[in-house]
Amino acid sequence: MAPAASYLPAGLPAPVPEPDGLDAPYWAGTRRGELLVQRCERCRAWQWGPEWICHACLSPEVGWTRVDGRGIIYTWERAWHPVHPALREHGPYIVVLVELAHAGGIRMLGNLLGDPRQVVTIGAPVEAVFEPHDDAKVPFTLVQWKVI
Repeated sequence: MAPAASYLPAGLPAPVPEPDGLDAPYWAGTRRGELLVQRCERCRAWQWGPEWICHACLSPEVGWTRVDGRGIIYTWERAWHPVHPALREHGPYIVVLVELAHAGGIRMLGNLLGDPRQVVTIGAPVEAVFEPHDDAKVPFTLVQWKVI
């Protein structure tokens, strides 16, 4: 699902894949509206963020797997102070740490869409929302979260 407009204001640095290519599959997946995370081919452990080896067994046989974009809010923060000049007149906004139980309990950060002063509940179900930025120098898609 794509939001009608960008959640955060223009002027923020655009995320791009790392030059070493490690996270390129993640960013390619977001462009297709898919959430991809790493899974070890040897021990089947899930992991996030991207690494060259498995966190559990140290195997270099780590692949990318599409996962359901639904999880629960593990924790959250309402940011009131700008962390970048583009955010000077924008705030507050809510950042959530989302736990994906169906993917080994890995956790991913993102913004929580909706009213920035909304009541946020630990354990509330959320789903991924893919926010495309097609007009960027290097087009990208952000993963945001929405309470369901």
